[in-house]
Order: sequence, then structure tokens, then C-alpha cells
Amino acid sequence: MTVTSEATNVWKGGLTDGSGQVTFVSSGLGTFDVNWKARSEGSTSLTTPEELIAAAHSSCFNMALSGALAKNGTPPESVETTASVTFKPGTGITGSHLNVNAVVPGLGAEDFERIAQEAKAGCPVSQALAGIEITLEATLA
Repeated sequence: MTVTSEATNVWKGGLTDGSGQVTFVSSGLGTFDVNWKARSEGSTSLTTPEELIAAAHSSCFNMALSGALAKNGTPPESVETTASVTFKPGTGITGSHLNVNAVVPGLGAEDFERIAQEAKAGCPVSQALAGIEITLEATLA
């Protein structure tokens, strides 16, 4: 089965003086404000395309890792991943760093690192981001 997910953005004004709103159409989760200042300088009250990519990357990676761990016969009790997506004005998105901490009974650190690296490579969002550097820091709790 093929699934298509949708979001819509409405932008008004120019790049630096304008603003937009992104709406999660498929899930109906809501509408969120975006603007250039938040993207280029950071913000705690508006989202950015990079934050949306980070949400997608951390979610996808957790699914890939959980599936790989279960296939290994060592399903996780929990997996927490933070994706940090970096944006440099004038250059663009320069990287995504995955920082994962997991509770996986019966699995050693070396095997966890190997499986996490494989999950990073196999994650569809990682594959979509192939044009940037993707790094991984993996630790067992």
C-alpha cells in the first residue's frame, strides 16, 4: 500500500519581511507559523523547515532502528532519538546529527552501534537526505 502525506504552506510577502503558515493536512495536527528570521536566527516560538525535517528524521530512524533490533532478536524497551538539522543561510541545510539513547536488554554496545549505523543507512528519510552529512551518536542506557 502506498501512502501519501500532505502539508500545505501559505506564504505572504518577501523572504525576509514575509511569513507563512504550514498546515499538516494529512494528520490535521494543526497549523504552525514560519518565517525567515526564525529559520536564519533561531526561535522558540516558530517552527522551521529544518525542525520539520528533524521531526521526520528522528521518527523514521526510530522506526528503522526498532525494526532492526527486533529482527536481531533484541527488541528495544525504549528508543529516544534527537535529530539536529543544521541550516546555514546562503549555503542551505548542511547536516543532520542523530543522537540516540536506547534500552535494549541483552545487547552489547558494539552490536548496538553496528545495528544503529545500519538503521541510519536504511532509514528512508536518511536516504532522502543523502545530499547532506548524517552523523550518529548511539548509546545504550
